[in-house]
Amino acid sequence: MDPLKEMFNETYFKKLVKNVSEVYLRVDKKKMYQDLIAGLPARSLNQRMRHTSMVLKKYLPDDYKSALQILDDLIPKMDKGYTTLVFPDYVSLYGLDHLTLSMQALKNYTQYGSSEFAVRSFLKKDFEQTLHIMKAWSLDRDYHVRRLSSEGSRPRLPWSFKLDEIIKDPSLTTPILNNLKSDKELYVRKSVANHLNDISKENPEYMLSLVESWDQSHEHTAWIIKHASRTLVKKGNSAALSMFGVKSEACINVEDFQITPSRIKLGGTIQFKCKIRSISNNPQKILIDYIVHYVKKGGSHAPKVFKLKEFTLNKGEVVEILKNQKIVDFSTRVHYKGIHKIDVQVNGKIYTGGEFVLE
Repeated sequence: MDPLKEMFNETYFKKLVKNVSEVYLRVDKKKMYQDLIAGLPARSLNQRMRHTSMVLKKYLPDDYKSALQILDDLIPKMDKGYTTLVFPDYVSLYGLDHLTLSMQALKNYTQYGSSEFAVRSFLKKDFEQTLHIMKAWSLDRDYHVRRLSSEGSRPRLPWSFKLDEIIKDPSLTTPILNNLKSDKELYVRKSVANHLNDISKENPEYMLSLVESWDQSHEHTAWIIKHASRTLVKKGNSAALSMFGVKSEACINVEDFQITPSRIKLGGTIQFKCKIRSISNNPQKILIDYIVHYVKKGGSHAPKVFKLKEFTLNKGEVVEILKNQKIVDFSTRVHYKGIHKIDVQVNGKIYTGGEFVLE
């Protein structure tokens, strides 16, 4: 059973129909419920959400403004969380020709879940006007709305389509990011960091120049910059490393790299260890990542960089690094049999490690 898609279950639909009937007396509760659960077992999570939006359209008034008024009364009655994405989804499906009304609805609905996916349909249809409204959102008193201004305009929001205009010209969302660069809410700061990380994938120079113009002594701003730079740091970008006082060429040796056991089965754990020896006369700031080269279905390798440790290495000091890694399948990663490799990356430079066999 998929626990996510089961959020849209018969219990949820019974509550939805009951609450709809309380704010819209003309609804046929029995027929609406039967339509909602029709074909339910075969539907995926997103299919269930989209089907719910379409059934709402069938039973609500044809007039869009009237339908929104009912949804506005309905959403506070529903449990907050993923299932409330039905409301912004409805807006993205049926409100594209009503920009002002729809954007106000998305602003309202985002406090109950998030309108980050729905607002992108409006950016696709009318980029300039939608972004203009979202810039104003970045100054809103409600932190959910401020977060939406950043998250909804991310160049590469996961599970959504890319925003090519912003990928080509990241300055388009700079006013939003500038307004949020020291936001007091962690929920907002995470979005800003992810937005900047998106930008860094195609426009690293622009992203770095922007954050370097900010006051890095501010606690909240410094947090954003650190998390926004994670991809560049993992790639060993010298400018990003320098921003954190890290030299891209550490004066070290990597010694005695070992992986045990040499052969494991899926579900097992491998351990690797090595020593980092300073060959410098001065203290050095050290950032250590490790790279697992996973076997792909076709037999080639796909590298994945993981954060490991950050410390200061003094003159002549030797630090032992040890890490356990469990090899299990996830929804985002399936493992294949064969020779896997692990390397160590120190201040952006890769040092060859060792390998193990997944049987």
